[in-house]
Amino acid sequence: MEKLAVISSSPLFEMLSSTELAHLAELAEQRRYTDGELIFEEGELGDSLYVIVRGEVEVVRRDGGGVPRPLTVLTAPDFFGEMSLIDKEYRSATVRARTEAVLLRLTTQHLSTFRQTHRDGFTFVVINIARILSARVREANARLAARQA
Repeated sequence: MEKLAVISSSPLFEMLSSTELAHLAELAEQRRYTDGELIFEEGELGDSLYVIVRGEVEVVRRDGGGVPRPLTVLTAPDFFGEMSLIDKEYRSATVRARTEAVLLRLTTQHLSTFRQTHRDGFTFVVINIARILSARVREANARLAARQA
């Protein structure tokens, strides 16, 4: 598996130079998960984001009664966990492998190291996170409006 190819294909890292992409690939940790294995749980303090290399993960959130409800299934080159890097809050959902999965993990420490040498690239990553989160909010708003109609 070529970490650089995965990093380069993710919308999270659009607008980065080849040098910046290579540095992020060096920093990224490869993690393997088995079918059904927990990646992180709703309510945990988050310190990392994940980029999917191979496989599927399911995002689940508890409803008001505490019953887990599936939200979505993600595949390569999707990413998740980025919210905790922005707001330093607890995980808003549980994520577990739906199949065998290979992920790249970037922690707050990795991104801090990246920021020290690649300020512009770091800024682009933050802009990309904001852009993608905005699109996700718009999609959620559209789904809510459709349900209420």
